[in-house]
Amino acid sequence: MSGNSLPITIKKVRGAAEHARGDRVAIEEPLEIRLGYETSDGRVESSVSITMRTPGNDAELATGFLFTEAIIRNSRDIAFVKPCGPPAPDSGFHNVVRVELESGVDVDLGRLQRHFYTTSSCGVCGKTSLEALRVSGIESRPNGKFRLDKSALTALPAKLRSAQETFDETGGLHAAAAFDSAGDIVVLHEDIGRHNAVDKVIGTLLSRDLLPADELGLMVSGRASFELMQKALVAGMPLLAAVSAPSSLAVQLAFEFNVTLVGFLRGDTFNIYSGERRIA
Repeated sequence: MSGNSLPITIKKVRGAAEHARGDRVAIEEPLEIRLGYETSDGRVESSVSITMRTPGNDAELATGFLFTEAIIRNSRDIAFVKPCGPPAPDSGFHNVVRVELESGVDVDLGRLQRHFYTTSSCGVCGKTSLEALRVSGIESRPNGKFRLDKSALTALPAKLRSAQETFDETGGLHAAAAFDSAGDIVVLHEDIGRHNAVDKVIGTLLSRDLLPADELGLMVSGRASFELMQKALVAGMPLLAAVSAPSSLAVQLAFEFNVTLVGFLRGDTFNIYSGERRIA
């Protein structure tokens, strides 16, 4: 096993014909995120998430998750990130990562359920209403300078697809990318989970001190869900574009917080659900 895919042998059936052939499948492994931080009683460690992910860029996944959940506010809150314990005996991957925070960083884990579980498809459990964002200090996006030409927007899916190395091997991974107003991809990551791919992108932007990303948009290979819109909002991104459909809560969130939302972005066609002023 190497990289993000696993070689296997399958039986290919086409009508009455069948034959054995080699194939590759996307790797899915659990990742536990542990947080080390200071309290009045000394330093403690808490397990804050377990998610099924594609191994790779685990530090960015962990820090992106903590940022979009408002546990950390900037890269200066982080002392270090490192894998914990021995590798898993069956796969060889390190499936536990520890994010150690600097002294003096206030941590409020009340917004998270202790030891909650996140699947690779559903996003953060319990985030089913807009109230979670209304009470957390997230503000409406200003109109700002970000504008994207229609031709640059319609070119994004092909750019995203051409950069998906593991998808070419397996057909089984989502992709997320941050892009600038020229339509150039700044950061791209793949993962078996939609929200994990986005967390990896946001974690990378965090490590480069590019947050809030008010001059970058977010492109995702699947649908635009509430969770993905929430993550784009927390990262300060003014535009979310998706190859597939948005959910009702994503649309509602886009309207309420002045985010441009684009769906069904395929070929030269797309739907604008909110914020059309940012599409030239």
